[in-house]
Amino acid sequence: MTLATLPPRLTAPALPTIADVLAAQARLEGVVVRTPVGQYAELDRATDAAIVVKHENQQRTGAFKARGASNLLLSMSDAERARGVVAYSTGNHAQGVAYAARLTGTACTIVMPDDPNPVKLRAVLDLGADVLLHGATFDDARARATALAESSGARLVGAANEPAIIAGVGTLYLELFQQAPGLDVLVVPVGGGSGAAAASLVAAAVAPGTAVIGVQSAASPAAHDSWHSGALVERANTTRAEGLAVGCGFEVTQALMHQYLTDFVLVTDDQITAAQHLYLTGAHTVAEGAGAAALAAVLADPERFAGRDVGIVCTGGNASGDELRRALSVR
Repeated sequence: MTLATLPPRLTAPALPTIADVLAAQARLEGVVVRTPVGQYAELDRATDAAIVVKHENQQRTGAFKARGASNLLLSMSDAERARGVVAYSTGNHAQGVAYAARLTGTACTIVMPDDPNPVKLRAVLDLGADVLLHGATFDDARARATALAESSGARLVGAANEPAIIAGVGTLYLELFQQAPGLDVLVVPVGGGSGAAAASLVAAAVAPGTAVIGVQSAASPAAHDSWHSGALVERANTTRAEGLAVGCGFEVTQALMHQYLTDFVLVTDDQITAAQHLYLTGAHTVAEGAGAAALAAVLADPERFAGRDVGIVCTGGNASGDELRRALSVR
């Protein structure tokens, strides 16, 4: 499906291009880390594939979100930054925006759902942001942040409908295709969709032979269902993988995914936990739930990936103690 054939609700203005990603790469030089890739015999044995892991769990703030937020705030004018920013997040986007706000001297308020991951909450506070806890879900926090931005005049910074954020996220995929050329397939976790939108955009430009597959939790399938139906939909949002806990599709990321993404699949939360266990025991690396979703998708469909060169992004490592204990208990 091309952008021209999308339903009107999925036709978004000002979509980012590969030129925007290249500009972001120059802008972010020295601001974010060029994260390493790794290959692990245990992961290859478990999947019967050649797995390449891009370690965004070693990024500033422990997740890929620092790239997009930094690109956005560095792109803003001094006058825009002077009004401050407001963001909403279950955690990693919050840390990314707080990091970028500290970097640029911008006043920052983050709205997070009640009872957030304590690791992520502490990190946001340590970065100097003000935090407001509101509601049970990402979507509740989004509504409160939107109202707060409207009343204060601050810039609302969402995680999905932001071309500059997607362009910043795209820099990690430029790195990956330089570090591991010739991948047959790339699997990317999806919450709001900035990662999969950026990955598929970059792949189309620099690695057109690489299929890009999005993966989301079956307990929060809004982006998946939006992509497959061709319309923005809302769905139940009950996953315990915080970075995937989004209850609606977003216009900009859906438009890009419809244009470039190869496929979109679902995994269960238990499959994600099993993938976290394999990361811990087979790669000696910490992945939060969303960070392990790409590996979970490969483990869940071995016939599809067997014998192929597969790139997966460990998108974040900000796991809570409860998550790690759950993962280590898997047998």
